Amino acid sequence: MHKNEILVNANQIRETILKLKNNDGFNLLLDITVIDYLKYPDVTPSRFAVVYILRDRTFKKFITVKAFIDDNTLEVDTISDLFYSANWAEREAYDQYGIKFKGHQNLKRVLNHHQFVGHPLRKDYPVTKRQLCTETEDLMDEMTPLLKSYGYDESDFEDLMFLNVGPSHPASHGTIRNFLAMEGETIKACVTEIGYLHRGFEKACETHTYSQVIPYTDRLNYCSAILNNIGYSKAVEDMLGIDITARAKMIRIVIGELSRIIDHLVCNAANMVDLGGLTNFWYLFAPRDKTYDLLSKLTGARLTNSYTRIGGLEFDLYEGFEEDLNEVIKEIEKGISDALSLVEHNRIFHDRTQDVGVIKDDFAISAGITGPNLRAAGVAFDLRKNAPYYGYENFEFDIVIGSHGDVYDRIMVKFEEIRQSIRIIKQAMKELPDGPLNVDHQGIFLPSKKDVYGNIEGLMNQFKLTFEGIKVPKGEYYGYTEGANGELGFHITSDGSGTPYKVKCRPPCFYSLGAYSKIVEGGMLADAVITMASMNFIAGEFDR
Repeated sequence: MHKNEILVNANQIRETILKLKNNDGFNLLLDITVIDYLKYPDVTPSRFAVVYILRDRTFKKFITVKAFIDDNTLEVDTISDLFYSANWAEREAYDQYGIKFKGHQNLKRVLNHHQFVGHPLRKDYPVTKRQLCTETEDLMDEMTPLLKSYGYDESDFEDLMFLNVGPSHPASHGTIRNFLAMEGETIKACVTEIGYLHRGFEKACETHTYSQVIPYTDRLNYCSAILNNIGYSKAVEDMLGIDITARAKMIRIVIGELSRIIDHLVCNAANMVDLGGLTNFWYLFAPRDKTYDLLSKLTGARLTNSYTRIGGLEFDLYEGFEEDLNEVIKEIEKGISDALSLVEHNRIFHDRTQDVGVIKDDFAISAGITGPNLRAAGVAFDLRKNAPYYGYENFEFDIVIGSHGDVYDRIMVKFEEIRQSIRIIKQAMKELPDGPLNVDHQGIFLPSKKDVYGNIEGLMNQFKLTFEGIKVPKGEYYGYTEGANGELGFHITSDGSGTPYKVKCRPPCFYSLGAYSKIVEGGMLADAVITMASMNFIAGEFDR
């Protein structure tokens, strides 16, 4: 048990979390996960433990609440009435592990399809076992009680039009299915279905070494792959108790902020297309493409870079990197300026985006929304400021917040965050230290090729790290960074071997999308499209 963990009885979960929320200010439920201790039958009181991760209202502190569940009932009380984010979080825990949450209004699968048999993240479920889906769901099992809660009788359903938007639709920005009940052009109820891109990231982590997991993180938010690399590597490094070099930290900051920029560029560019502004798309997409040229030159890959290593980075900056970076920044600044010149004082743009898709600050917190979507609602939460790492506290930059939480605010927050990221990059390059790139630790970092080819110790170390992996001390740890879409967390359980016992990703998009249906209800169908684009849902991240 780590210092931020509270261990309680299963029947005390609701009472404990309610006290933490009301008395201690832990009002943001970040995630819920389950650990299957099947391989440790004599060490733990029962096979399954449910873990809740909460953050306090200052956003500086987090806490985990853990409870072992009775093996016979596998039941625990729901907290979905206390936190909106618990709705999908509990569904995922049920889907993946079979834990039943008493009182949950709609406990059904969320990532795996409705024909799936069993619970794939249990330790006795074979990693190679696949199950095909042969029939679609009409989702009326969710839509009917939802409409009834809004005062509709089934006899009223004839006056409504039921419409699918997605999963194969340009407006869904990925494999997302929204099932709508329409009255004219107005959305009266919305049900969201995901899982179409679910590739079993967390199950795959259990059969690969810690280092082999890094390329899998690229495929989470593939619009800013390096930020995922950094978040995962940092969590493992924290478990190892190592501090990476000053040079590696600064380069991670530079490349991470560049990744944040290209993520925001593609989000706003696509949002403009949905609004009918194709010219804006090219103004923003062209500098993004130039950035990919830079990343390709540095890392060897354009989109999924796999650039970090546990203990440092794969490559140091190449000769001429700073000159290339300055050219890219100029292109980005010009692209932003050109795009804004078309919309900043454009009446049509204002009418389409202002007071549309509004997210209130209290609902955003309850729903577990973080990142630009939360900041646009007026909440100044940014882990780079609130819980800084890598020396972010030494940089001069502003947390960008909106005032109304609508589509307009979300677009403008991202534009300004790009400018703030450029400020950080310029400061980092100015202060970039010399010195080693990677930690000098034979149990963590691969030896140089000179040692591999030149002495038996280097050769043995290469083989052990490659085949056995980095030995991470036993324990459970939650690590977090500020991803492009919000708090990106990794809850890792280690059994002391070179392969993670369990990795749970806390994807910011998952919780934003879980709230989407409530946000668009009462609005127009055309507004739902641009609301979705402005919230920047990345299917690889929420599906994993």
